[in-house]
Amino acid sequence: MKPVQPDDKLAKVVGAAPLPRTELTKKLWAYIRKHGLQDKKVRTQINADESRKPFSTARRASACSK
Repeated sequence: MKPVQPDDKLAKVVGAAPLPRTELTKKLWAYIRKHGLQDKKVRTQINADESRKPFSTARRASACSK
């Protein structure tokens, strides 16, 4: 898969090196797990932390696309 270059905001979470989308997703989920951001009751919801604020003003986001 062709590597993508994370922008500055995403690079704070996954690193600045170009990555295939599959690896970028793995690193993003690793960050979510490490920081306990997955909602305890509704497991498809991801709670915001300081590093995610530049991406969205929402306090929670769905991990599943609709």
